[in-house]
Amino acid sequence: MKEIIRLFPSPIQHLLKSEVCWKSVQEIRLRVDRPIEILDSSHHQKLKGTLMTPENLSFVLNQISQFSLYRFKDELKEGFITIEGGHRVGLAGKANTHHNEVDTLKHISFMNIRVAKATSGQVESLVPYLYKDGKWQSTLIIGPPHSGKTTVLRELSKYIGSPHRGYQAAKVAVVDERSEIAASMKGVPQLEVGERTDVMDACPKAEGMMMMIRSMSPDVLIVDEIGGETDALAVREATFTGVDVICSIHGNSLSGVRKRPSANRLIEEQIFERYLILERMTPAKRRGLTILDQSGQVLATWKGSDSGAMDRSRHHTDGHYVSRF
Repeated sequence: MKEIIRLFPSPIQHLLKSEVCWKSVQEIRLRVDRPIEILDSSHHQKLKGTLMTPENLSFVLNQISQFSLYRFKDELKEGFITIEGGHRVGLAGKANTHHNEVDTLKHISFMNIRVAKATSGQVESLVPYLYKDGKWQSTLIIGPPHSGKTTVLRELSKYIGSPHRGYQAAKVAVVDERSEIAASMKGVPQLEVGERTDVMDACPKAEGMMMMIRSMSPDVLIVDEIGGETDALAVREATFTGVDVICSIHGNSLSGVRKRPSANRLIEEQIFERYLILERMTPAKRRGLTILDQSGQVLATWKGSDSGAMDRSRHHTDGHYVSRF
């Protein structure tokens, strides 16, 4: 995690190297006049001796922006900057607005460094449910923040776009509006997304989907966090062109997502053939995952038990079994 450690003043670098278990870290939170907070999937800790004075925070910000925040004006409007290694730094402070829209951030006093991880290699557990009769199933991944939606998309992109025994890699197009899936820098993905995967970085989703279909002729289109009507219409049009779409949306359940008119239309028209419902990861419990078919019938559920096993629904009749994810 040298890309992250180098952002800090030397005394704090020493503590980060000696006191932090980097294998499990998910987030590093910085707040003015408070200690650094380290979070993983099970707990959080305050790192002693790491008070983030305004000077220390300014040092980190200068390293992140390479001493030129103006160069990152567009990123500041979105509230984050992606750094080398694919790590994403969320920023908060005072927002400057113009015509009721955020123009930039100033007096930045809070940061959240989200640590990018390599894919786990466990996505093949989902493949029997998402790949049928030689075709990838258009899939909507539903989950609240911090449930792992983007990680699942990245792992699927890597798997689908790479060859495996008995499977020829498909052409994958990733529309990465917020640079979260591939974490590209200067157009080059910092994270593995597949051998036959092409990435459109920092492009609005609706425009990016149509651009990739016209220019890159994908078999599978992957996009993160569809929002309003414009995104939903683009997903709908993409599936009508014969492209399989895998995308995500914020929500706790299929019924909850149905309350959003734009998403409900996609569900009613059965645009998606599969739904993956993810639970938020918290210190109190491990993540749960449920797979539904086109009609909302449960195919498999992971209960987050100690064994990590996924139990098949009584409605599921094929011979596949998801062992772990």
